[in-house]
Amino acid sequence: MSEVSPAAGSPLLGASDVRAIAARLGLRPAKQLGQNFVIDANTVRRIVRTAELGPDDVVLEVGPGLGSLTLGLLEVARRVVAVEVDPVLASALPDTVGSRAPALLPRLTVLTEDALRLQGVPDDQPSALVANLPYNVAVPVLLHLWELLPSLRRTLVMVQAEVAARLAAEPGSRTYGVPSVKARWYGEVRRSGAVGRSVFWPAPRVDSGLVAVHHRPPPATRASREEVFAVVDAAFAQRRKSLRAALAGWAGSAEAAERLLRQAGIDPGLRGERLSLEQFTSLAEARLT
Repeated sequence: MSEVSPAAGSPLLGASDVRAIAARLGLRPAKQLGQNFVIDANTVRRIVRTAELGPDDVVLEVGPGLGSLTLGLLEVARRVVAVEVDPVLASALPDTVGSRAPALLPRLTVLTEDALRLQGVPDDQPSALVANLPYNVAVPVLLHLWELLPSLRRTLVMVQAEVAARLAAEPGSRTYGVPSVKARWYGEVRRSGAVGRSVFWPAPRVDSGLVAVHHRPPPATRASREEVFAVVDAAFAQRRKSLRAALAGWAGSAEAAERLLRQAGIDPGLRGERLSLEQFTSLAEARLT
């Protein structure tokens, strides 16, 4: 079967293009891999625009799939490093780019790897992470890549709407939790709009949302990231309990937890959902004294 030719003036994929490429590859979207492919070129343009990319950016894309977003990123960035766990999709991506936008092909690097096990990327290091992330691994992938790649300045990801809400939640809200706090270790997090189900093939059973992160250095603290994240995990492991009770195991006893909480200027009767990243950091530091 022949390659799909681009529509006049645009290399971006439409619904018929995506289905044609999938048919040529003998591909049936795999639910276990979270394969829901973007079929709407306007959504791709919106993502690229919202990501605020420039001609000097090196973009890391996770899960490029059939190349819908990849083509949009290549149009504006200096280079795109696409990380794809499916070897069939990884090997087909350069062919798709080469057939629809051959001038952009030299900007593309494809890594056939699991993003959760990625140990690094070839130079130059990425300045932006832009991706349509599989819903079931979105948060672990983000936390791994943010720690692995301190060169990142911006992140824009499309995730399940519920995950988007959790990542961007503020202290005191119903959805505030471990992902909310840990994401703030790496930067300022905000929601950047909703995405409907109809822009995907196959259409998922849930809505999606965009989350943007403007990266900054971690908080200045004597405590390590691991020490701060340990108290965050403990505080939300029993989120209905007061911090005095929830942190008993982490501190050694409820009494020790109360002492550390008061030392950090935190009411022991509060729950974890009331604390900011800075307060969790102060609590981790209190344990070091």
